Amino acid sequence: MKRILLVGKNGQVGWELQRTLATLGEVIAVDRQTMDLANPDSIRNAIRTTQPSLIVNAAAYTAVDKAESEPELAMAINGVAPGIMAEEAKRLGAAMVHYSTDYVFDGTRTLPYTEEDNPNPLNVYGKTKLAGDLAIQAAGIPHLIFRTSWVYGLRGNNFLLTILRLAKERDELKIVDDQIGAPTWCRMIAEATGQVLSQCCSPFAINSGVYNMTAAGQTSWYGFAQAILENAPSQVQSLSRLIPITTPEYPLPALRPPFAILSTDKLKQVFGLDMSSWNSSLRLCLDQ
Repeated sequence: MKRILLVGKNGQVGWELQRTLATLGEVIAVDRQTMDLANPDSIRNAIRTTQPSLIVNAAAYTAVDKAESEPELAMAINGVAPGIMAEEAKRLGAAMVHYSTDYVFDGTRTLPYTEEDNPNPLNVYGKTKLAGDLAIQAAGIPHLIFRTSWVYGLRGNNFLLTILRLAKERDELKIVDDQIGAPTWCRMIAEATGQVLSQCCSPFAINSGVYNMTAAGQTSWYGFAQAILENAPSQVQSLSRLIPITTPEYPLPALRPPFAILSTDKLKQVFGLDMSSWNSSLRLCLDQ
């Protein structure tokens, strides 16, 4: 892969990808100033200037609740922009890697979702991300769409950093305990992506499709918060109580799927990748 265009270099996953993709080719990493995903001309110009053989899109509109009041902007970035990237990739004969979300599902199942299950997003964010997935698939290019969940890391805005901050500021926290998911470290996603791409001798050898890429195991937001605090005791200065609550007790603008576990069997079968457990990855992350 001679030239890789990495979109969203300052995001959680994008930041980690700059390191993992460097062994695969020349990485040209861009941010919003270089490629504005709300501006189709900006997208086309950046891609035509770069002339990549692979486009890795790690950028997205991720403010789930804010998306409810900004559906047009969320759709432009999450739904329309990936389709434009895919069109440009087709014109260049390039391939594409894109990241999607567990929020394309409604969470009414009790078994892990597979890549073959029909999406039914509950909120604007999920609907716009699904639109992006479908646009890439419709372009007819070699592509990998990785669906992940509850992404966190030591940069940006995420649940981990929020809990560590609030633990210093408050003596009590109430956390939702009836939404189930798999917290996934952004570095794990980047490294798994690199392992998958290293198996592709060229962009045209990509085994196209949607793949679930999440940490193994499951927990609730409350369980995730508990694990964060247990593994980072030095961060906890004033917090004395962590209280489990239900979703109705913490109303938000966007509905969330109550059960958002994704099966990673396909990722293992096709690429031989075993994803680490969410709690072991959390400990590695906090050790940083």
